[in-house]
Amino acid sequence: MTTPRQATAVAPSNIALVKYWGKRDLDLNLPATGSISVTLDTLRTRTSVSFEPALEQDDFRLNGEDAPAHAARVTRFLDLVRRTYGVGEHARVETANDFPTGAGLASSASGFAALAVACDAALDLGLTTEQLSVLARRGSGSAARSLIGGFAEMQPGVAADGSDAFATALAAPEHLPLRVLVAVTTRAAKSIGSTEGMQRTEATSPFYGAWVAATRADLDAMRAALAAGDLERVGVIAERNCLRMHATMLGADPGLLYWNAATVDVMQAVRLLRESGVGAWFTIDAGPQVKVLCAASDEARVAQRLADLDGVVDILAAGPGAGARIVEDDALPKEQA
Repeated sequence: MTTPRQATAVAPSNIALVKYWGKRDLDLNLPATGSISVTLDTLRTRTSVSFEPALEQDDFRLNGEDAPAHAARVTRFLDLVRRTYGVGEHARVETANDFPTGAGLASSASGFAALAVACDAALDLGLTTEQLSVLARRGSGSAARSLIGGFAEMQPGVAADGSDAFATALAAPEHLPLRVLVAVTTRAAKSIGSTEGMQRTEATSPFYGAWVAATRADLDAMRAALAAGDLERVGVIAERNCLRMHATMLGADPGLLYWNAATVDVMQAVRLLRESGVGAWFTIDAGPQVKVLCAASDEARVAQRLADLDGVVDILAAGPGAGARIVEDDALPKEQA
């Protein structure tokens, strides 16, 4: 039975259909624009946290191993929890992903969403969904959206303290018959993290201001497309927004190129599928993996085409799903998240 100082949570990754790239406040992790995403029913992180008086420092393990590259970020988040809620103990954190970590598949989103929910339960904080979203955002901007199931919108907020920057629900998972096929083109972690990439883009890309303005228009268009249940329009807007973001990154100095050869091949294949009458659209975050949106009726054909491409090492299939939640310690096998 879970103790008052120990809890386990599962959180899914989410795919941004309209993305944010840039921050209005780095310390508070406040996005420069809003974003809209779909929370997935796969690609999950399982995180257990235990606050223990005997610990002299936080103990963090990722996928069963010490992870010093990630530990400092986790400790900063736990320090925020301790400072905000008057907690004295250090914590033992064990987390596992069932998909590649740090490779452009939003593992930080699922990871910090799971950690926020687990901390809330372990410490009996009783936070609302909005408060949890604000807390998760401090760990990762996209984590705020993984608290919400189905389709979610991240509000950038205007308050200086970030209290109004949280995710809200737009539509339930079953609202749109959407399938997401993730073409994994490498399992390696990306060399430039998203925060560093955002800072470079904002500081040096001459296209950054136009990106912000275009994203605000894309948010309005995506809300309308989702409200209408128009899958084709959702796909068109998502692909357009993705290409605009990467164009802005390419304009940085030096330019940011997260793609590899297989990334480009997948993009071309998706466009050729459309020309043949198959409804499929791509979106790509800060990494080399390509997420392909399609209807369930087209999933098998799209998956086969992607699998046939050289350089695609795996195909991960998902649909809209529930948000982060508490689970019993043995609810999922250790090798899953």
